[in-house]
Amino acid sequence: MADSSLKSSRVSIPDSQRAIQDYLWEQGWTDGLPVVAPTEPLVREMLSGYGGEPSDSLGRIQPSNSNVTLEKLAVNAVLAGCLPEHFPVVVASMKAALREEFNLGGNAVTTGGAGQVLIVNGPIAKELNINGDAACFGPGFRANAAIGRALRLAVRNLGELIPGDMDKATLSTPYRYSFCFSENEELSPWEPRHVELGYDPEASTVTIAAILGVYNVMESTVGTGIEVLRTITGNMRGVGIPGYYHLGTRSQIVLVLCPEHADEIAKSGLSKADVREYIYANARMPVHQLKDVAHYGNRVWPNWIDQTNPDTLVPICSSPDDIVVIVAGGGGRHSAWMSGWVTRVCTEEVLRGG
Repeated sequence: MADSSLKSSRVSIPDSQRAIQDYLWEQGWTDGLPVVAPTEPLVREMLSGYGGEPSDSLGRIQPSNSNVTLEKLAVNAVLAGCLPEHFPVVVASMKAALREEFNLGGNAVTTGGAGQVLIVNGPIAKELNINGDAACFGPGFRANAAIGRALRLAVRNLGELIPGDMDKATLSTPYRYSFCFSENEELSPWEPRHVELGYDPEASTVTIAAILGVYNVMESTVGTGIEVLRTITGNMRGVGIPGYYHLGTRSQIVLVLCPEHADEIAKSGLSKADVREYIYANARMPVHQLKDVAHYGNRVWPNWIDQTNPDTLVPICSSPDDIVVIVAGGGGRHSAWMSGWVTRVCTEEVLRGG
């Protein structure tokens, strides 16, 4: 690749880690943690992991309306500590984030401080050691940390979502550093998400969701699938959860079942579709508990919600199809659900070679 193929500006910085980190921080290009200096050789090497031309555009990112090129994304992947083999996943993640229905400009700007979570499916998860087993939401795994961070740095640097400026989050969330994991397909009793969506089992995909929180649900007492789901839906019913007010926007939630809970649910004869139906039917709150509190003044309720009846049960989402069911994690009986924001969950296939 010729030098002229890279269009980013060049700067000269003293050859010291302190000087490099200080300069990048002063430019506003980091998330506060140390980054890898995006030198020309490292950016070229990152681009080699995917193919295509550096100037190839993936689309425009909001709210800055900046053009996201492969080169610009590669710079952020280097900053995040990615390896070249991670880059196809980063590219697929950005493609998903730029889809209109994901509404990145909305969920990244909001005072709610939504985080963008990446869920990887298919053979590439094992190939790159993207963890979906024990501690998969946390630190300690290079691919998880670097890939999730690459997307977040690109959102910050290309979308110009700087905290206190365009990023208006009241509190924000540590998920905005990095949040990436894989589905634990080996321990799941059901078909994985990408197969559910019609992809070939040998294909690899990235799913992106905008979430306001992760709610851990411990159920270590009951032993049947329905009882486990009863505990989970009980945790979903609470004042202040935005989903109950956003039915008209088709906001979604993500349910992450640990392998032990998933196995118990499957042994009770329930499929992923049955889980979605159960959650939709039972994660409901009466109008009288939702009225005049929380997000009531900005509610977007469809006509089928009878607001005149205080006992009308309002579901947490508009349809069973608005619930994404994933199996992940290791041993232990802890599952979690993720409260979604005003956006759709989007999935892109991981491709290589441009």
